[in-house]
Amino acid sequence: MQQIVDTATPLITFLLLVAVGLDLTVGDFRRVRERPGMVAAGVLVPPLLLPPLALLLIHLVGASPALAEVLLLLAVCPIGGLSNAYSLLARASTALSVTLTAVSCGAALVTIPAATVLLDVVWQRPASHAAPMTVLMRQLLVGLAPPVLLGMAIRGCWPEVATRHRALVQGVAFALLAALLALIIATGGGGPELRFDSAAQLVLAFLGSASVIGWGIAWLLGGSPADRFTFAAEFATRNVAVALAIAFSLSNPRAFIWFGAVYLAFEIPLLTLASLAHRRRFAAATGA
Repeated sequence: MQQIVDTATPLITFLLLVAVGLDLTVGDFRRVRERPGMVAAGVLVPPLLLPPLALLLIHLVGASPALAEVLLLLAVCPIGGLSNAYSLLARASTALSVTLTAVSCGAALVTIPAATVLLDVVWQRPASHAAPMTVLMRQLLVGLAPPVLLGMAIRGCWPEVATRHRALVQGVAFALLAALLALIIATGGGGPELRFDSAAQLVLAFLGSASVIGWGIAWLLGGSPADRFTFAAEFATRNVAVALAIAFSLSNPRAFIWFGAVYLAFEIPLLTLASLAHRRRFAAATGA
């Protein structure tokens, strides 16, 4: 069973990142010029605030060292591509969401090492994923960039093909991911230090707190209700695919594979429900 998980996870990760690339164009990065302050805050604030938030929650929950490591790894990662789907479903600021996701992934080569340094200072001991910096860079350059660029290249060269099959690729990727999540959680592959109840507490606290921080940042910047929802979703949606790519450079990635499964098992239904609630409120307010 574990061999199936170990083999399937990097393949699904690759497919997920290709699917992310199919949603991106060079124009997504050019949107930075339209709302530079909002984009800068959406990209730079999470790696500054989310790792300390994770440390606080780890202290409050009394999480094990293994849980602390996997949550901190997730906290330093960029925005996940699922955030775009949440903003689209909610009829929020989808263009802003796509821009933040694209720029956040592009900036990961800088923000991940920077957030890791911040963790070293605040936590007063090096995180396990901070030590192999050359390995981290190789994983980001080899594991992240090629599949995303492949998806972008397909969209750039054959836009009709990408448009026609994008939903299918994404659907297959997330269907396989859902099946893998169920398998991982069912097998209890987290190990004795990764208890489900403690992991669930951490995930729910992190999702809720990160959403509130994102909403508050957008409010401080004078964002519309749609912008506030988008920021809340962006802050809560961490890029599990990137975290998996980094985890596979470590000696024991199984802990994060299991924790990532638990995180997505809570994130997807909760943010989908939030998206539908925001959409309903938007429809009621506009009469649409």
